[in-house]
Amino acid sequence: MTLSKWINQKLFLSSSTHLEAKSKQLVETKKTVKLSVITQFFPPDYAATGQLIEELVRQLGQEGVDIEVFTSQPGYAFKSSNAPAIEKLGRVRVQRSRTAQLWPGRIRGKAVNGVLFTLRAALHLLRNGRRYNILLLTTAPPFLPILGYLAYALFRLPYVCILYDLYPDIAIALNVIPTDHWLARFWRRLNRLVWQKARAIVVLSPAMKLRVIATCPQVADKVFVIHSWGDPDLIVPIAKQENWFAWKHNLVKKFTVLYSGNMGRCHDMDTILEAAKLLQDEPIQFVFVGGGAKREELIKEVNRLELKNFVFLPYQDKEVLPYSLTAGDLSLVSVDAGMESLVAPSKLYPVLAAARPVAVICSQYSYLRQMITDANCGDTFENGDSHSLAEFIRLLSQDKELAKRMGRAGRQYMRANFTPQIISQQYLEVLQKSIY
Repeated sequence: MTLSKWINQKLFLSSSTHLEAKSKQLVETKKTVKLSVITQFFPPDYAATGQLIEELVRQLGQEGVDIEVFTSQPGYAFKSSNAPAIEKLGRVRVQRSRTAQLWPGRIRGKAVNGVLFTLRAALHLLRNGRRYNILLLTTAPPFLPILGYLAYALFRLPYVCILYDLYPDIAIALNVIPTDHWLARFWRRLNRLVWQKARAIVVLSPAMKLRVIATCPQVADKVFVIHSWGDPDLIVPIAKQENWFAWKHNLVKKFTVLYSGNMGRCHDMDTILEAAKLLQDEPIQFVFVGGGAKREELIKEVNRLELKNFVFLPYQDKEVLPYSLTAGDLSLVSVDAGMESLVAPSKLYPVLAAARPVAVICSQYSYLRQMITDANCGDTFENGDSHSLAEFIRLLSQDKELAKRMGRAGRQYMRANFTPQIISQQYLEVLQKSIY
C-alpha cells in the first residue's frame, strides 16, 4: 500500500469518527446559530451545489437554526427562469437576486456571471452583515469565499468555507490557465489569505484535505472532511417492472447501465465509451441522464461510431429522481485521471440510496476505492481500464442476485454514514465551534 493511499484511509476514518463523537456533545454546548448562506445556485436550479445546500439548510432549520440564503435567480432550471424574490421554507428565508446569463455554457460566461453575482452578494452583506453570527460560503462561484474575508474585516463576522471544488488547481489541470500564470499565483495567495481567516474549512474528501493543507499548512487544524449525502427517504428502491420512468424510456427489458448527473470536464467519459463499444452486441444499454461540457462531444462520438446501445436524456426534476435513479441496474460514477484531489462526486450518495450496485472509474489513489470496498457495493476501475469495466458489467448482467446484494449493501452503508441527519449534525458542530 502506498503512503498516499494509507494517509487517505486514515484521514477518512479519523475525521468521520471524530465528527460523529463530537456531534453527541452538541445538546450540552448548543448556542443559537444565526446563519447566513451565500451560494449562486439554489433550487429550482438543478445544479448539484444548489440541491445539496437546499437539503442542508432545510435539515439545519429542523435542528433549530435560523437561516437566510442569498442566492441568484435560476439560470439552469427546467420550467421557469424566475423564482420568488423572497421565499420562506420553514426556518429558512431565501432571497434571490437578479441573474445574468452571458455566454451560457462557456467558461468565460460562467466567470463573468459569477463575478456579477459576487458583487450583488457583497452589497447584500454590506446591508445585512450584522444580522448574523456566522457566514457559510460555497465555491459557487469559485471566488465567492473572498466575501468571507471582507465580512470578517468589516464586521468581525466569522465565516466557514465549503470547498466543493479546488481552484485554481482545476483550471490548471484542465489547461484553462498555465501553472505559472499571474492569475493562478494571485488566486493561490488569495486562497491562503481567505483560508487563514476562516474559522473552518469544509472539504468533501480526504484527498481534498491533503491538497488544502499542502497549499496552506497553517490551516491544518481547521480543515474538516464532511461528505455529501443521499436521502434514503426520498430515494427508495423501486423494481424496474414497477417504475414508470423505466417503462417510458424502454429500460425494463435490457440490462441498463446508468450515468446520472454532470458530464463535466472533470469526468471520465472515454473509459465508459470504450466499455460500451466492447458490449455493443449484447443486451446491455447505456443511459446518460444529465448535461455538461462533455455531453455533446460524447453524443457526436456515439453517432460517429454508429453505436446503438446509448440513450441520452436531459436533467430530471428533483421529484423524478427517485424513478430515474432506480431505472438502471448498475450506476456509473467517474472522476478523470488527476482530478481525485480536486473534486468529489456528489452523485455517488443518491446512487447508493437507490440500492443499485455502482462501478466507479477513478485513480488508484482515490478515496472512492476505500468507500466502495467498505460498502461492498460494487467495484472500482482505473481510468482507461475499459476491458475490466466491461467484464464487470457483463458479470452483473448475468448474475442478478449478486447485483441485488451489492445494491442492498450500498444502501445500508449510506444509511449508516451519509444521511442528511448525520451530515447536518457534522455541519452543525462545525458552525457551533466557529461562533466562539
